[in-house]
Amino acid sequence: MTEDSQAADGVLPFLRFGPPPNRLTHQGWQQWRAVRDTFVPAPKVTLDEYRAMSPRKRALHDIHRAATHVNLRMQETPMSARVTSLMRTRIQNNALKFEPGTLDRLMINGGGYQGKTATACETAAAFEDFWRDLHHQLNPNALAGTRDLYAPVAYCQTPVKATPMGLCEAILDFYGAPYGKNLRGRVRNLRASLHAHCTTVLLLDDITRLKMHREDDQDTLDLIRDLMSLNVTLVLIDVNIPGSGLLREGRHDPRTGQVVFPPAKRGKSHNDEAATQTERRFDLINLDPFSYDTPPDIAAWVDHLAGIQDQLRLFDAPEGMLSTGSMPEYLFNRTHGIVGLLKRLIEDGCTRAMETGREAITRDLLEEITINLGNVPGRDGAAGEIPDIPTGTTNGKR
Repeated sequence: MTEDSQAADGVLPFLRFGPPPNRLTHQGWQQWRAVRDTFVPAPKVTLDEYRAMSPRKRALHDIHRAATHVNLRMQETPMSARVTSLMRTRIQNNALKFEPGTLDRLMINGGGYQGKTATACETAAAFEDFWRDLHHQLNPNALAGTRDLYAPVAYCQTPVKATPMGLCEAILDFYGAPYGKNLRGRVRNLRASLHAHCTTVLLLDDITRLKMHREDDQDTLDLIRDLMSLNVTLVLIDVNIPGSGLLREGRHDPRTGQVVFPPAKRGKSHNDEAATQTERRFDLINLDPFSYDTPPDIAAWVDHLAGIQDQLRLFDAPEGMLSTGSMPEYLFNRTHGIVGLLKRLIEDGCTRAMETGREAITRDLLEEITINLGNVPGRDGAAGEIPDIPTGTTNGKR
């Protein structure tokens, strides 16, 4: 079906109607899981083919091109591949265990806009696809004659000012479950919801909103440790976890990409013992930005840029537009290898190229664009969830 016939039928699958799915609820998570790989990019046409279209069809194709540029598919990077591999293995191994006992958990650490949440959610969603298929889309814990809500994965965000009751409510909101009259009731309902809905993976995002300088923060961490006793793979996600107070300083192991913690030291601090209990039960893995220090680093960055260019729909884009000459180094200086900043810069560059009729991304065009993330809803700049924007452009230095 062509874009013109789709429009005639009132069907424009590349347009989204209504707000995007809210992954913080079971319904929203299922909506997102179902549509996450369904976007169809605009077809590749030549400029002559475009000019031969009717005015209406050209307008529809331009809208489809614009939608393509702001819905670039998620590309795996060497860094995200390590996170995905460890997380997939951890989830599957835990899900297959029969013996009771403490399960191994995972912390995903990295800077803002480096794709931590996207990588974790995609990995969890892929597991849910697989796990649901194994169980024929049915909840194995459902009572005979019923079809209880089945939620193999639950995704929640840590409240900005975390309290045990607030975290319980955030998790219960995912299921649409009642809170309970007090903290004890909320914890009881939380445990019951995880079990009744057969939740295998619980993702807790923005975990370093726990600053550990308040009693509420320490009590919330106690609640998280209490969740470790459940048969659920707990995945904590955020910025600068080692420096947050949740864990003592660790040593990065370049062979595995994980953080190795030294033996616990005796001390009088309340946090020392709590952190020790936490770090013994988690692997912490970093999701780093691209580097530009060695030939393999540069090659990985260039490959990533080539993958992005293959998705673009600009009529005058030369071969190697993003990945040859001085452009790779320029783009690295503009973004410091942070995939989210690169995505924003390319999106805005494509918009400018289409608006001005230049139909290609050049350094001169990108010099006209300032990366401005603004006041991003749901992100705490003070906690590092919004990265510093590199100030260098043509002469930017790392």
